[in-house]
Amino acid sequence: TPSGVRGISLSIYLRNKADLAYECGFRPKLLRELVCRTLRTRADSDNWSEYPNIDNEVRNLIDDCPWYFVYDIIESILAQMQQAPYSYDGSKFSAELNLYFVSRGIGWKITEGRVEMRGPAEFENLLKATESFMESKNFPTAANEPKEAIWDLSRRPEPDVTGAIQHSLAALECVARSVCGDGKANLGDIMKRYRGIVPSPLDEAVSKIWGYASENGRHVREGRVPTFEESELVVTLVSGISTYLLRKNTA
Repeated sequence: TPSGVRGISLSIYLRNKADLAYECGFRPKLLRELVCRTLRTRADSDNWSEYPNIDNEVRNLIDDCPWYFVYDIIESILAQMQQAPYSYDGSKFSAELNLYFVSRGIGWKITEGRVEMRGPAEFENLLKATESFMESKNFPTAANEPKEAIWDLSRRPEPDVTGAIQHSLAALECVARSVCGDGKANLGDIMKRYRGIVPSPLDEAVSKIWGYASENGRHVREGRVPTFEESELVVTLVSGISTYLLRKNTA
């Protein structure tokens, strides 16, 4: 997961590269307004001139804030750019930051105006393919669940690992219900009632994943919180199983 140290590295980058926002259409006064609103702090009323006073104030605010607020500031900038796309160069802003994330090994990326976790290429490609395939099979509700899982893994300052597990299982359960024509059964019941839905002994693995998710994602035990890696593993496995069921049971 992205660390606070890397967040600090990013804050230093943004402080030194506030010019990037200016190059993409911002002025110091507007950028200060946005940064202050994001950080819930008041602007310095004694600063009137954009250069150097307001510009320095913006850089200092970014430099001094907790690392995870840096990503909130980025999303606020992106939201402003989306509201007035002809006034800003949002593509350049996103591209420059994404290049920085990759070059510094920072596990984040900008996608559709949001800063999300960036996993291994195999993980990213699998989820993208799963989402696309579900949409092509007219399963928009199930297709949305992997997106929500990624967003849970992207929460700051700590990822919502249990939420990611819940959303990934919700996608599989949605697909399994449709395939079996049993709209009320949970995944555990489906695996017991419809033995041929997944070939043996792989069906046992699915049941165990369901059991793990129920205990660690839905009914969390005190003192037992899944790790980020465990959550990522569940999301990966469930995505593959969901795709399998759709390929097997839909034309």
